[in-house]
Amino acid sequence: MSELYPFKNNFLELSGLKYHYLDEGEGDPVVMVHGNPSWSFYYRNLAKALRDRYRVIVPDHIGCGLSEKPADADYAYTLKSRIDDLEALLEHLDIRERITLVVHDWGGMIGMGYAIRHPQRIARLVILNTAAFHLPAEKEFPKALQICRDTAFGAFLVQRLNLFAVGAALVGCKRNPIPPQIRSAYCAPYNSAKNRIATLRFVQDIPLKPDDPGYDLITEIATGLKQFAHLPMTICWGLKDFVFDHHFLKEWTTRFPDAEVHSFDDCGHYILEDAQDEVIPIIEQFLATHPIDGHEK
Repeated sequence: MSELYPFKNNFLELSGLKYHYLDEGEGDPVVMVHGNPSWSFYYRNLAKALRDRYRVIVPDHIGCGLSEKPADADYAYTLKSRIDDLEALLEHLDIRERITLVVHDWGGMIGMGYAIRHPQRIARLVILNTAAFHLPAEKEFPKALQICRDTAFGAFLVQRLNLFAVGAALVGCKRNPIPPQIRSAYCAPYNSAKNRIATLRFVQDIPLKPDDPGYDLITEIATGLKQFAHLPMTICWGLKDFVFDHHFLKEWTTRFPDAEVHSFDDCGHYILEDAQDEVIPIIEQFLATHPIDGHEK
């Protein structure tokens, strides 16, 4: 595992819970926010590529990766908690300016939730198969997610059998299927039902109706996105993602018509795995082409 994930592990104590994060390199901060059911491992190759020029910060959400995995009684598994945690980490690290946000999956909601709290701190945006708004009107909520979100059988599959993490590792790449060793690494933190609580709670926390917890917060995030329209943004997108498909990409490009867009017809959800040889150089070039000093207010 150490050769796949060659980083120093850091921990911040949040209300008695260990919150794991990577803090690599020096320079302007690049903050990478993962989703579900992945963890900071998803960003390992991008972190290695950037840490010689930037300060790379990659947290594991509580319940994910190498962070502590508390029971419901000890942690509120909600979007607001995730944003609060990210905010606490960046405050702890004294990172309050010139931030490049890299977001994927739930990381879009969490990262942009932080961004609308502190818009003046954000300098550039890298968007990877994610959302920071409600389900697009043209997009049907996937049946598999609905089962996991709303039924006891789905909860059993996610928490007892780990099918969400195992399935994501199997189908998350289309062009380059994830090798067994890498799939095992994705699933390693979720090695018991107890350690899969966040995987299930993330799915259950997807707000679809106005009376769902978190719905108003996502409305607030979506409304706040327009204040970032002037920032440099690159979007790298796997079009074979069965959740974050072309409907979500269209929503991003409608909101950010000046964004650089790189779509991959033959790639899936885990775009940093599926097209890493293309996407990582795209991100490196994007950062080099849009130096932060050129966009200071």
